[in-house]
Amino acid sequence: MKHELEQVLSKNPKFLVDGVLNKNRLAELARQYSPDLLNQLMSNEKMTNHFFSKLQNGVLVFKKDIFLQFLNNKEFLPDSFTAYKTKIGLGTPDRNYLSENKEVVLNFPYKDCVLEGGQTKDDVKRQEIFFNETLAPAEINRLLDEKVLSNFKRYDKDGEHNVEEIKDTDNLIIKGNNLIVLHSLKKRFAGKVKLIYIDPPYNTGNDSFKYNDNFNHSTWLVFMKNRLEVAKELLTDDGVLYVQCDFNEQPYLSVLLDGIFKRENHVNTIIWRKLLSAKKQSTYLSNVTEYILVYRKTSLATVNQLFTASETEKDFKNYPYIEDSTGRRYGSFDFTQKGAGEPKMFNGVMLTPPKNKHWIWTQEKIDEGLKNNLIIFTKNGTPRVKRYLDEKEGNPLSDLWSDNDVKIISANDNQRIEEFDGQKPEALIKRILELSSDKGDIVLDYHLGTGTTAAVAHKMNRQYIGIEQMDYIETVSVERLKKVIDGEQGGISKDVNWTGGGSFVYCELKNDAQDFKNTVLEARESETLSQLFEQAKKSSFLSYRVDPKKLKKSEFEKLSLAEQKQVLLELVDNNNLYVNYSEIDDSDYGISLEEKKLNRDFYGEE
Repeated sequence: MKHELEQVLSKNPKFLVDGVLNKNRLAELARQYSPDLLNQLMSNEKMTNHFFSKLQNGVLVFKKDIFLQFLNNKEFLPDSFTAYKTKIGLGTPDRNYLSENKEVVLNFPYKDCVLEGGQTKDDVKRQEIFFNETLAPAEINRLLDEKVLSNFKRYDKDGEHNVEEIKDTDNLIIKGNNLIVLHSLKKRFAGKVKLIYIDPPYNTGNDSFKYNDNFNHSTWLVFMKNRLEVAKELLTDDGVLYVQCDFNEQPYLSVLLDGIFKRENHVNTIIWRKLLSAKKQSTYLSNVTEYILVYRKTSLATVNQLFTASETEKDFKNYPYIEDSTGRRYGSFDFTQKGAGEPKMFNGVMLTPPKNKHWIWTQEKIDEGLKNNLIIFTKNGTPRVKRYLDEKEGNPLSDLWSDNDVKIISANDNQRIEEFDGQKPEALIKRILELSSDKGDIVLDYHLGTGTTAAVAHKMNRQYIGIEQMDYIETVSVERLKKVIDGEQGGISKDVNWTGGGSFVYCELKNDAQDFKNTVLEARESETLSQLFEQAKKSSFLSYRVDPKKLKKSEFEKLSLAEQKQVLLELVDNNNLYVNYSEIDDSDYGISLEEKKLNRDFYGEE
């Protein structure tokens, strides 16, 4: 059947790319119900019987889904590849190059493109070649489909456990490419996430994004665009997005977000003063601020009003006393207001207010205030109201956050995680969650990093989803959340009276071709890469754009180590990075019955 189909289709040059039958070209024509394709298939009786249904009136109906499933079979057209990639530039529409597409997807196998799979710290830089690939829509047939999740673990106060079921209220920590994970979340969480906070790479040249020449802005923005578009689908209608960035990309990112969320849904841009004083440096002006762009999904979203603490010189004058038992600062204030009033009872004594004034509290409230020591008396027995400075409402929160409550993490702070300079203080995330979420709401961070958002959400009784691809998700993020469950007292713990408890579920995208890529990135010797080169030529995940006949080992071995890695990574069809949920029953992947059940739970299947 497969061989016959290849013979039938090869007769038409419209199905060929560089003289070779091409899967993606065929898939595109099938979706368009191309007469050329349909006529070619109907010219063969066997093809007609397999890919068409015959109605009572004799009309043939094309079974497009069956045909596409057949095309996606990894055994079909194993040698259907274009010439190995030796050229760049724009092509004609017939060649399916970038110029024929209005939109592209940048596939980032790693969050930051130049990092190796075994990297343990976000700021550890390796001298690696830039690995990145631009994919046109016609080249994507499996990449963004729902994926199989594996390696499930549940963590609670009693340690690590097997996962027996996925609950609607479970907190989730997922390891994998965030673009692909976001698409896999849609079926379960579309329209259910109340707040999204992300702190993505800033594209400064000092972080993990390092690009050549003029491509840095466009590449970074497309990277952001692909993820923001699907993230928007996950938000509730009253949901809000917070994106942290610095001055390098803030103007470009604002325009991008205006396009995705609409300009009228730009709530505000918060300026966070991360440093209280400028540092001596070579640049013209010291950078002491970052930006947080705030966008709502629709006009239904609201932002809660918050107040910042006010401890000015005036405050200390009005609140001059320190309570011995608690250490709290307080002041005494007038117990009367204008307007005549009746006498009231204070500790068994009836007191008359001054002429043309009245006591500000009812008798019931007076009794309660005396009981709670909120009324004090002068030497002559005049009652005064006792008020604490820490209960003062303060100033309404503005878009300038320069107060001490959200100051940057100091070097000796107990919440600091070594070697993560970009780590955000828990108090900053707490304020964001207070602005746009309530207890029980779902919070998403798909650039999880050290796990600050998840840690804060856990302490504040929000449900959360965290996504991170780097290996440190297990050694840093998960370990941090385990300490949160144990009741650690760093960050905001004391402010929210955190004592521990709760749980979360950890899982991973199940790798397919991604395992091959990981092995390539971790390789340190050309000999290892040469072996992988031979393996790749025989694999089922070769890109359609690669002709294995033109892959010469002698030429490959002349390349530098970095160039060899680049070649091997380009051989992979990125549609096959992870195992598709639709292939969960394929015995080649060895998925256990337990994991099949959990995946079906997750995707809501019987």
